[in-house]
Amino acid sequence: MTAPPPIRDAATVIILRRGSDGNRVLMGMRGAKAVFMPSKFVFPGGAVDPDDTQITLAADLRTECQRRLQDPQGSVAPATIAAAALRELAEETGLLIGQPGPCDIAGYAEAGLMPDASALRYLFRAITPAGRPRRFDAHFFIADATSLSGDPDDFSRACDELSNLHWVALSEARDLDLPFITEVVLAELSQLIEGLPHDSPLPCPATVPFFDNRTTTPTFRQIP
Repeated sequence: MTAPPPIRDAATVIILRRGSDGNRVLMGMRGAKAVFMPSKFVFPGGAVDPDDTQITLAADLRTECQRRLQDPQGSVAPATIAAAALRELAEETGLLIGQPGPCDIAGYAEAGLMPDASALRYLFRAITPAGRPRRFDAHFFIADATSLSGDPDDFSRACDELSNLHWVALSEARDLDLPFITEVVLAELSQLIEGLPHDSPLPCPATVPFFDNRTTTPTFRQIP
């Protein structure tokens, strides 16, 4: 009998670009031959790597984000999850969120920047249900596009994991071919920023929704 796949921690970043002409989010399409979610439009993100524990952040996550990421059943520190999110953003899009300082992560090193986690807001958590070929404990963050260092339209340093990288109108994003959980996250994001002036600071949600599929009995709760 084949052993079930392990549940790996993962981190995703939703970059929100706000303006007087509306709100947009950065998305790309996974390859048709990808084992996990082939041909689906997703946000930049991926699994936490062992080396992410060695990444030094220029600034930590906000206190409430750190607290909500703490899990008695988990083994990955909040700072490591945030570091993975920023590393994946750099790899898959070429976009950086950082402050001046030394770093050996590709993209950040060349720009003379250190990853800055203070721009991230913890939005959503979901664990892949049993029976899937790969399972992740996925942590979704949002960040305002104004926190990006450099041109938000320059994807020249992106790897080839995501194709068709582009800014999608938030009102149209759910018309794309999306994983179910991405649709749910988009709904949460839309609710969070409803009525928010485009030049106001990006808020933290009052609670973080959590789809917990660690056991055979799926549960849904809110992380206060």
